[in-house]
Amino acid sequence: MTLKIAVLMGGTSAERDVSLASGIRITEALRARGHEVVAVDTVSGLLTAADEQRLLAGGVVKTIPPDTKALVRMNTAMQGTLRALPTADVLFLALHGGQGEDGTLQALLDLTGVPYTGSGHLASALAMDKDLSKHLFRAAGVPTADWLMAPATPEQVEATLGFPVIVKPSKQGSTVGLSIVRTRAELQPAIDEAFVHDDEVMIEQFIAGRELTVGVLGDETLPVGEIIPKHEIYDYECKYTPGMAVEEFPARLTDDETKTVQNLARKAFDALKLRGYARIDFRMSPDGTFYCLEANTLPGMTQTSLIPQAAAAAGISFPELCDRIVQLALDRRGGE
Repeated sequence: MTLKIAVLMGGTSAERDVSLASGIRITEALRARGHEVVAVDTVSGLLTAADEQRLLAGGVVKTIPPDTKALVRMNTAMQGTLRALPTADVLFLALHGGQGEDGTLQALLDLTGVPYTGSGHLASALAMDKDLSKHLFRAAGVPTADWLMAPATPEQVEATLGFPVIVKPSKQGSTVGLSIVRTRAELQPAIDEAFVHDDEVMIEQFIAGRELTVGVLGDETLPVGEIIPKHEIYDYECKYTPGMAVEEFPARLTDDETKTVQNLARKAFDALKLRGYARIDFRMSPDGTFYCLEANTLPGMTQTSLIPQAAAAAGISFPELCDRIVQLALDRRGGE
């Protein structure tokens, strides 16, 4: 069945460039499946054919996020664009971070009655807020690293968590504003940097070990992936620069380890009331314990992103993956 689909991308979060790269790939993939697709930058409006070709030519995602002051200036333009969305059977949300992923946009779209991909407004808000997420993970029996919320003194951090720690914005993605802090002296500068990107900052125990990710697609848990970055952590540059990380799908785990982390991913997915699809990230400590880091409700769909790689390992092509995500949105609306 041919559908009219509007792909929403861009936005004004620090992940704007990533969103544009995801959105243009999704647009092309859905067209390859025979759908009528328009691409919409929520800042500037409907993309022209020339705009699309420019994005397809590559170079959308730089090695650092966009300037925060420039993003602030885009907010007014975005509000006008959202009032003039094109008519569509379904909206494919290719937005990452900020108001596109934190439940704000989802709440507005609920009022329109038009089906959209991904989780609803409450689940999106819960997943974006890492502090609330971790409380819900623990309540569901999903291990997660110990943490504090800023402000916190170096003495409190050392006594409660020990060094090193991870300092990061509580409601941000793609490791924007994230730092590894090894000493007392490094703590406050890292907190200050994180506050540039969010009004809440998390200080989290650093878990040494392997970086793993599990995609969830409807009722299916996708093959587990392992990320081996060139840097110490899987930071913004490693995520979006080809060659800066090795991603292995499936990860080299035993059958029992694979089942354990997949079950934990499903528990985390359900604890946050997620729907459609998501990506759940973990650290596996040297003693074999899996610690849930976070849930991504609108994970990246760029050429280097993890959900498409996990789907490919399960025999699902990128166009089919996009089509199935659309169908999950329609199925949910049909069941309401």
